[in-house]
Amino acid sequence: MSGPLDDVVVIDLTRALAGPHCGMMLGDMGARVIKVESPGTGDESRGWGPPFVGPDDQPVSTYFLSCNRNKESVELDLKSEEGKDVLARLVGRADVLLENFRPGVLDRLGFPIERLHELNPGLVVLRISGFGHDGPEGGRAGYDQIAQGEGGLMSLTGADADHPQRVGVPIGDLLAGMYGAYGVVAALHERNRTGVGRVVRTSLLASIVGVHAFQGTRYTVAGEVPQAGGNHHPSICPYGLFTCADGMIQLSCGSEGLWQKLASGFGIDPAAPGFATNRERVGNRDAVIDAVNAAFADIPLETLLARLAEYGVPAGEVRTLDRVYDWDQTRSQGLVIDVDHPLLGRIEIPGPPIRLDDNAFAGGRTEHVHPPLLGEHTESVVAWLDDLDARDTGTPSDAPR
Repeated sequence: MSGPLDDVVVIDLTRALAGPHCGMMLGDMGARVIKVESPGTGDESRGWGPPFVGPDDQPVSTYFLSCNRNKESVELDLKSEEGKDVLARLVGRADVLLENFRPGVLDRLGFPIERLHELNPGLVVLRISGFGHDGPEGGRAGYDQIAQGEGGLMSLTGADADHPQRVGVPIGDLLAGMYGAYGVVAALHERNRTGVGRVVRTSLLASIVGVHAFQGTRYTVAGEVPQAGGNHHPSICPYGLFTCADGMIQLSCGSEGLWQKLASGFGIDPAAPGFATNRERVGNRDAVIDAVNAAFADIPLETLLARLAEYGVPAGEVRTLDRVYDWDQTRSQGLVIDVDHPLLGRIEIPGPPIRLDDNAFAGGRTEHVHPPLLGEHTESVVAWLDDLDARDTGTPSDAPR
């Protein structure tokens, strides 16, 4: 499976979402990702549902399918000597190890950082935690919604300050996986110069604080405490969700030129008191929103989208997920892929969000692989290790990679 990371072997000890999402991102770019799972049960997300699909005696969680493409699955009991021995062999052959145990768990299993680097000095280790590995609350368990609240994201999301709202996907987990992959690739690049592997750390808390963006500097620099403001931008107006004759539409006037086009096109005086500059419009937001909604009130959505496009004002509708995945534009970007699953047959799953060069096939691979069954690759991975050991000792072996 060619790709920019096709010479990289990743040992994925993670479960749930943050770590598996990181491993999947690396796998999308061609890395060989070997997912180590507990015998019999595997990753907790294998049991998260409904919905489940497939045969009644082997139900498959669609949650698990969302974050484990392009991986192999190996069952190992890391509390047994045999399981620890196989993990030690994997570490010796790997480039990257991912883990999201609570701080200290991997140490108690017999694999502190010192031993990992004794086994493989070039190993890059990614450690994902809930609130960081140190500090006064470094040992806290981390779950996405709790981190969204503790990290301030819920206070920015929702209709108003009295109704905090979580984001509709586990955004803290997903962001921690993305930041983790970013850190891993940077550490691998550094290792090319130094030959030494580094420990990369991130957390759900760090990932959420890391995307505060302008809301963060509103507090750290200007001393303002941001609050939830519904579906309208706190610093740009008009920018948000508006109503029309038969639905809702979103638009963005990110410049005075766009405001002039919008207002002039729909009979609004762009220089009216409180409307002339973005700063004035932000201070007079309710009146601006009312004026735009009134101008759109009798216009059907499709007609309105066409007129806004004609005027050059960025706009869009609010799609449900069925309409997103059936949309020709989504599919043209490689964001829906086909894989052959041993239990489900040919299925469609969301695809990688990155395209290399002008290839319509998303990700770095020439082919994507189904999220694995539990333990599907245990024998082949152990055979691969045996083959490598045999080559090192000069003993012939026909075991596959």
